[in-house]
Amino acid sequence: MPRFVSSQTAQQNDMEKINIIHSTFYPLPIENVDTDQIIPARFLKATTREGFGKNLFRDWRYENDDETKPKAGFVLNQSLYKGQILVAGKNFGSGSSREHAAWSLLDFGFKVIVSSFFADIFKSNALNNGVIPVQVSEAFLEKIFQYGYDATLTINLEEQTITIDATGEQDFFEINNYKKTCLLNGYDDIDYLISARAEIEAFEKSY
Repeated sequence: MPRFVSSQTAQQNDMEKINIIHSTFYPLPIENVDTDQIIPARFLKATTREGFGKNLFRDWRYENDDETKPKAGFVLNQSLYKGQILVAGKNFGSGSSREHAAWSLLDFGFKVIVSSFFADIFKSNALNNGVIPVQVSEAFLEKIFQYGYDATLTINLEEQTITIDATGEQDFFEINNYKKTCLLNGYDDIDYLISARAEIEAFEKSY
């Protein structure tokens, strides 16, 4: 009896392949952004990750939790800013370990979060859901914040670099090799095992 199901019978995976992301960005120069600020606890009842984007930074986006009263000063409400990248201040994703924080960022459209420091559990949740946490030096982060709404960044996952396109300045970021392989190939954990099926079966036969 085979121990691994084929890709045809495995649960459908919606992870996207990610390598190079070139995009404008939303600047959020606020430090110590915790998961309750990213997605307030009152929105955690759902068990699937769809639909969380509308409640991303909910308490910062709206007056008195009223969607008809967006706060004009908050960056997600400013039409000048667009893109797949959020650039945040130091210590992003602290607080409780809710995976919903990663779901809300992904559902809003972010594929990359840039900061000079991430909480470990948030970083893991982001990677598991196809969002790349790019940790840069504090000096490089400050350089990014100097640019306006039309500036672009390029994240090269294969080379593990982030580039400010206007100047060519570049920083290197660390990423778990296993998660890097999964992101480059659009794998979840099951897909990764399936991709290694031949090697695993050969190993089993050797014993």
